[in-house]
Amino acid sequence: MKIKSTAVALATGVLLAFSGAAQAEDCETITLGSAISLTGKYATNGVHAKNGYEFAIDKIKENGGIKVGDKCYNFEVIYYDDESKGDRGATLAERLINQDQVQYMLGPYSSGLTKAIAPVTEKYQIPMVEAEGASRSLFNKGYKYLFAVLSTSEQYLASAVALAAEMAEKEGKDPSSVKVAIAVENDPFSLDIRAGVMEDAAKYGMDVVIDEKLPRDLSDMTAILTKVKLVKPDLLVVSGHSKGAATAVRQIGEQKIATPMIAVTHCEAADVVGNFGDFANDILCSTQWAETLTYEDPIFGSASNYEQEFKAAFPEYAEKKVPYQTAQASAAVYVFKDAFERAGSLDKEAVRDAIAETDLQTFYGGIKFSEAGNNIAKPMVLRQIQEGEYNVVAPSEFASHELNWPRQPN
Repeated sequence: MKIKSTAVALATGVLLAFSGAAQAEDCETITLGSAISLTGKYATNGVHAKNGYEFAIDKIKENGGIKVGDKCYNFEVIYYDDESKGDRGATLAERLINQDQVQYMLGPYSSGLTKAIAPVTEKYQIPMVEAEGASRSLFNKGYKYLFAVLSTSEQYLASAVALAAEMAEKEGKDPSSVKVAIAVENDPFSLDIRAGVMEDAAKYGMDVVIDEKLPRDLSDMTAILTKVKLVKPDLLVVSGHSKGAATAVRQIGEQKIATPMIAVTHCEAADVVGNFGDFANDILCSTQWAETLTYEDPIFGSASNYEQEFKAAFPEYAEKKVPYQTAQASAAVYVFKDAFERAGSLDKEAVRDAIAETDLQTFYGGIKFSEAGNNIAKPMVLRQIQEGEYNVVAPSEFASHELNWPRQPN
């Protein structure tokens, strides 16, 4: 895959770029492994993650590769399809380590799949940098070889609770008057989101009037939305990965749900704007990253530049937002590059120790790992879909647009 630049470079810059690329062609190879969901219910985001990995690999190669001592290397990845099944993911992780002799792993998609694979990488002491498993339950096991670039899941929609409290105060009401409805998938990621929302609602004294699990196949939440119509909450929170987001936005629109504030995960990955048009307007969407944020680094440039160059490399994204799942996958590859170079070695223990000491500013945000392996340097943000555009509205220090509130059903 050739990465196309979106900027017009000066002649000298072009020559330097070609020189770096030519040198990188002569580099040796560092092989990473990944069991990733290319089929099954997580396939949409699995493909997003794989594309993010590949984009980063090519960008690093364009920039001269990975310098380890006096040698240079390029990354390549051995992928296997875990079919969105945890047991298969664990089996494939064993295969990558024992048969393919992989010494470094990129994560799968989803907290559930990461939870299945992490004991395997820990058993063999294989460093794994993952980008798609946010459940905080991953980081209370004492793992020493698991590192995650993304913010943990309890933070995803908790900011919606604070935003609802702020709106109540603007109306002269006490935040405790806000009624909250929760509908989540019965998986580790979504259950952590529920826990974060419950904890934040309790801080404000809010009443959780609906607390439901989405159906197993994520295809119909009619029963839950019927309750929403009857109880009339002020805030509805939904988490069910891409399929759950698609079902929620479609049925909220079809049933003309008038809840003033609705917050959903995985909006971009489900392409709710492209698939459901006006039904998506005024929906709040949690995101790990947005192209309007002022993050940048020497490899990918700014967050905005990352989006532009990624779309040039993957034209299928040209008419939609680049999902944060893709950006954080690229960030995970960048962490490996940085760690190898600081370690000055291919020894997996030296690389593991270098990863643990990461303190990196990237187009995706700051990356610094706690002792437990989660990233403690990057906040979550909320975007609202406004006339088909995803605009950052919270927290206020990152906001590019004012919040549309109360939400107007379409």
